[in-house]
Amino acid sequence: MSAVSQPLNIAVLTISDTRTLENDKSGDYLKEALTSVGHKLYDRDLVKDDIYQQRAVVSKWIADKNIHAVLITGGTGFTHRDSTPEAISVLFDKEVDGFGELFRQISYEEIGTSTIQSRAVAGFANNTVIFCLPGSTGACRTAWEKIISSQLDADFRPCNFVKHLVEA
Repeated sequence: MSAVSQPLNIAVLTISDTRTLENDKSGDYLKEALTSVGHKLYDRDLVKDDIYQQRAVVSKWIADKNIHAVLITGGTGFTHRDSTPEAISVLFDKEVDGFGELFRQISYEEIGTSTIQSRAVAGFANNTVIFCLPGSTGACRTAWEKIISSQLDADFRPCNFVKHLVEA
């Protein structure tokens, strides 16, 4: 993908009870992917799969007018600790219903019916778009390359999210 004409400030949050920033391959992938097209990694963090820790970090980022987008990796599955959709969706002013649907449709081609166990969600809060992705690097790659990168590109037509993020 070529460089974006309007760089955005993007924060990356990893949800994990076992990983650290030093061995967070999914977060590293997202950082590399977004910076390789010209966006800026504005902030990065890693928290345990705890709804209140997640909400604290994301709420801080939503309140920061300099952050346009938040990419969250992890906590979208079905284990008893997976709580990202529950933690973050209550912060949305508006959901992006089509994101989860499209992600699962594309993912089906890669992992078959296992895609039904993905609870990927997205939404807007305070003019910030938030994407909640599964924790695997492959899922992050699928979401970034096939959905998110184009929606965060001001030149993508017929529409993209950039005008909702920078004109506010």
